[in-house]
Amino acid sequence: MARDLTELTRIIRRIEAKSRVRPSAGSPRSLETLLDGAVEETDHGRLLVVRRRFPVGHRHGAQPLLAAREATPAALTLLSRGGEPVAEGRRLLYLDTETTGLAGGTGTYAFLVGVGFFDGDEFEVRQFFMRDLDEEPALLTVLEETFRGFDGFVTYNGAGFDLPLLETRFVLGRRRFPGDVFHVDLLGPARRLWGGRLADCRLGTVEQDVLGFMRDDDLPGALIPTVYFEYLRRKRPDELPRVFEHNRHDILSLAALTGWVADAVARAPHPELDPDALAGLGRMLEGADPERSLACYRMALDTGLPTPFRERLLLRLGLREKRLARWDEARALWEAAVRSPREFDARPWEEIAKVHEHRRRDLAAALEIVEQALALARRHRASARVQASFEHRLERLGRRLAAVSG
Repeated sequence: MARDLTELTRIIRRIEAKSRVRPSAGSPRSLETLLDGAVEETDHGRLLVVRRRFPVGHRHGAQPLLAAREATPAALTLLSRGGEPVAEGRRLLYLDTETTGLAGGTGTYAFLVGVGFFDGDEFEVRQFFMRDLDEEPALLTVLEETFRGFDGFVTYNGAGFDLPLLETRFVLGRRRFPGDVFHVDLLGPARRLWGGRLADCRLGTVEQDVLGFMRDDDLPGALIPTVYFEYLRRKRPDELPRVFEHNRHDILSLAALTGWVADAVARAPHPELDPDALAGLGRMLEGADPERSLACYRMALDTGLPTPFRERLLLRLGLREKRLARWDEARALWEAAVRSPREFDARPWEEIAKVHEHRRRDLAAALEIVEQALALARRHRASARVQASFEHRLERLGRRLAAVSG
């Protein structure tokens, strides 16, 4: 937050300083010249469009864009968590918006919409910019035409922000937004793959850690609305190139990250991945491919999944064996989970006690397990509810054992 405020102060002072400079004899640089774009005509007005093209072999950080073009329909469908499978990765539109606010709602405009797509052996980033709010009809016109050329979207938190916002603008503009469309929102896969290891799952954090891409002099996203409003007020475009660059990097990161994740899903399990990513792939594959999911889990455990994620995964695998009525296998997994001296989780202890009591009919062993669990619960200062649950189970088992012995 302090960094954002410092950057905001610097931006505003720079704009104010330039606004006080007397114009020189030469003509000032136009917005389209500054951004290397062009003002284009639509059926509903004019709009600034900026295009950049990259070869498919272009590396965004360490990741080539080509992997996204070659993503298989099966991998993309799994990442979408539902929906009809797409024909191929090259038929997807990578989309990111820059808006006048982060709250959404009818008062929020998408003043810059960036899209990326594969065109033969190149990847094009195309950015549509409203030089004023009255150019929104032109923006919606080109977006509607663009959307019709693709099978679906790839976004980062698009399900929660970008697509609902654009749908609102389409509705207010009396246009039909493509509703039932294939959509890969990469925020969900990112959280499953790296949520346990990274400080957060913002796109900037993930691209730096996973793709190896570092942004130079990046404009923080929280400051972008302020830069746009300053442009509307003063008509000085000096900071706008940084907005366009931020948006362009977002689009390239979407494509690179799609290629990375789709390739990992298609090849899983493979030992080059770190243990937490393997565990995340296991969760992603559980419903679609249980055997590969289990193989990912096993490899994550074998390659050193750290505490407490290791214990949680052992519990998860034990519950899976329980559903298959493989009681000895389940108990072995839960017993491995409770060996950690640093963590206390009541669930595996409860499950082990249940196996001894209800499956093996060994009340003495169940009683011993509950006594150990209660002692650990007290040592680790577990909640009163957890301790009370073990105390109740201990009392009940004691009565049953006494009745059997008598």
